[in-house]
Amino acid sequence: MVDDKREIIIERIFDVPRELVWKAWTEPEIIKKWWGPEGFTAPSIKIDLRIGGRNIFAMHGPKGSEFDKDFYSAGVYKEIVPMEKFVISDYFSDESGKKIDPAAAGMDPNFPDELILTVRLKELDNNKTRLTLVYQKPESKAQFEAMEKSGMEDGWNSSLNKLKEVLKSN
Repeated sequence: MVDDKREIIIERIFDVPRELVWKAWTEPEIIKKWWGPEGFTAPSIKIDLRIGGRNIFAMHGPKGSEFDKDFYSAGVYKEIVPMEKFVISDYFSDESGKKIDPAAAGMDPNFPDELILTVRLKELDNNKTRLTLVYQKPESKAQFEAMEKSGMEDGWNSSLNKLKEVLKSN
């Protein structure tokens, strides 16, 4: 869903308590089970969960496909409210977490160098949790259009399908 502020908002409700969803976003061994679209694996997940700490996530595409290689993204935690939300920068990186140009990762040249992602968890009745991902408005309309065309929304929804399965099994 895209609002008129040019934010990208993705929402999903999971049939598990908020604590389990929080762990699925903060514990590397759980993240490895769901990170990346369906068909992708996550060979490396590193998290330093503190303000100013960084994460470096790798995903690897299906064998024999054009995505049969490691793709890295990284970010720096800006705000953390345990069990409720975190705010993190999000950018394409090399394996050490150094920022790279999005075009070098195969993205539209207008794709923003860095995004700000807010991940919110809201406890609902019956041990359910609402997950809301909000990508803040980029600097320009061209950047927003590059984000829309990138497939990031489809990629997230595919990843969240995997997360749903992981949460069911825990």
